[in-house]
Amino acid sequence: MLGSYRAELIKLRKRSAVWVLFGAGLVLSLIFGYVLPYVGYLTGDDNPQTNGIPRAEVLRGLLPERVLDNTIGGFPVFAGALALVLGAIVVGGEYTWGTLKTVLTQRPGRISVLGGQFLGLFTMVAVWVLGIFVACALCSVGIAAAEGGSMAWPGVLEIVEALAGGWLVLTMWCLAGAVLAVAFRNVALPIGLGVVWILGIETLLAGVVSSLLPDLEVLSDALPGANAGALVFSVTGMVAADAPPGVRDAVGGGRALATLAAYSLVFVGLAMFTTRRRDVV
Repeated sequence: MLGSYRAELIKLRKRSAVWVLFGAGLVLSLIFGYVLPYVGYLTGDDNPQTNGIPRAEVLRGLLPERVLDNTIGGFPVFAGALALVLGAIVVGGEYTWGTLKTVLTQRPGRISVLGGQFLGLFTMVAVWVLGIFVACALCSVGIAAAEGGSMAWPGVLEIVEALAGGWLVLTMWCLAGAVLAVAFRNVALPIGLGVVWILGIETLLAGVVSSLLPDLEVLSDALPGANAGALVFSVTGMVAADAPPGVRDAVGGGRALATLAAYSLVFVGLAMFTTRRRDVV
C-alpha cells in the first residue's frame, strides 16, 4: 500500500485538475470571506450588504481573530462539492481511462491500490485546508494592518481543532465522491449526483422538513451536510446570524463529529467491499 500511496502522491501532484479544484476553493473562500465583506465595509451605508450591521462589526469579521470562520465556513457546501469532485476524479478516472486493469496486473492488490488512493486523497485534502488557512491568514493580517485593527489570533488549540474539523468535513465529502465513482465506475455520473445532492437536494430537504414536516427533523439532522455544517459551527463558535450557507447548529459538535466519522468509515468500507467483490470493467 505504501508504494501505491507514493505513486498516488506523484499523480496528484502532477494532475492539473487537482490544483484547479484547489484554486477554485481558495478563490471562493477569499471572495466570500474577505473581498465582498471588505468592499461592504469600505462603502459603508451605501452597500446593501452591510445594511443594519455596524461597520466595526463588519471589520471585526475580517481580522485575524475570525480567520477560522473565513477559512472553513464554506467547507460544508462549496468546498465540500469541490472535494467530492476530487474524490470522483481520482478514483473514477482509473475506470474511465482503463488504467486500473493495468495497475492490477502488477504487484498491488485491489485493496492496496484503493488504500493508496484514499491515503493520497487524505493528504491532498490536508494540503487544501492548510493552503486556504494560510491565504486567509495573510488576508486577515493585511486588512488589520491597513485598517489599524487588532492582531489578536485564536489560540493554537482552537486553530488545530478548527482545521482538523474542516479536514474531516472535506474528507467525508471526498470519500462520498470516491464511493460513487467505485459504484458507477466512471467520473461524470458521480460528480453530477454528488454535486446536485450537496448544492440542492439536501438543502431542499432540510427546508421542507423544518417548515412542513418538523416530526422528521431527526432524519434531516442525520444527513451528512447537516452534520458537516454543525461541526464547523461548533469548532468556530460562529453566531447563527453571521453563519454562511450550510453552517448551523443542527446538532451538537460531539454528535456531528461522530456522525461524520461514521459516514467516512461507511464510505471506505463500501468502496473496499465493492472493489474487492466486483469486476473492474
